[in-house]
Amino acid sequence: MSELPEQYLSIKRRFKSYFKAADNLGKAARAAGPLDDKTSQLIQLGAAAAIRSEGAVHSHARRAIEAGAQPEEIYHAIILLASTIGFPTVSAALSWADDVIRGKQG
Repeated sequence: MSELPEQYLSIKRRFKSYFKAADNLGKAARAAGPLDDKTSQLIQLGAAAAIRSEGAVHSHARRAIEAGAQPEEIYHAIILLASTIGFPTVSAALSWADDVIRGKQG
């Protein structure tokens, strides 16, 4: 996949202890239960879509692909949210997932 976003790298450089703690929290949360990495990333993708976070949708779509998710699984994880978060939000999230799947965003 492409290089990480500059803002992410900037935070990582500027706030080393904070970044390490946040990274460790994510690792601990994923290790706390039986879900595999692909499923975990798809769940986090859904949460990112729900809060309308374009960067997080990019990140979790990319991570889901790295964990073995197919584009159809990413799209399905997002469209499942329609009755909860509404069509406009789902539409936006699908466009952000497309950025990653079609290689427009790293």
